[in-house]
Amino acid sequence: MGEQQHVKFPQEVIDEYAALGVDLPALFSAGHLGTRMGVQILEASAEKVVGTMPVEGNTQPYGLLHGGASAVLAETLGSVGSMLHGGSSKIAVGVDLNCTHHRGARSGLVTGVATPVHRGRSTATYEIVISDEEGRRVCSARLTCLLRDVNPGDAAGAGATG
Repeated sequence: MGEQQHVKFPQEVIDEYAALGVDLPALFSAGHLGTRMGVQILEASAEKVVGTMPVEGNTQPYGLLHGGASAVLAETLGSVGSMLHGGSSKIAVGVDLNCTHHRGARSGLVTGVATPVHRGRSTATYEIVISDEEGRRVCSARLTCLLRDVNPGDAAGAGATG
């Protein structure tokens, strides 16, 4: 779980990162936490990022999807969109995450869809809607990332840690 081999990236983005010797799927993976939680990124572009996460293994004591698990999925998807918007010369760093939990989920997969609210030079904000398998909204989230210039060693660090 958490492997990114099925991610759909726009070809121009793949080419941009390949020219720099960067493994794009590894760079934009869910990282160690996302892997442990079973996050799968299915589609990724600056305009839309889609990912799933199983409810099983990510629940709180009442057997419902943990709110923190929804936050991990939301931050992962919004961060990927922000990084793709910023391009290979920028690093996206989350500075604000807001999650509103609407209903519980006890089983199956939840799907998150991140779409941009604002894409500027120094910040990017994404709305992330997380839904259950019946299409019912489980969580609404908003993530703002600071886009800062890449420093030497950033790409290696991001690729190694997700």
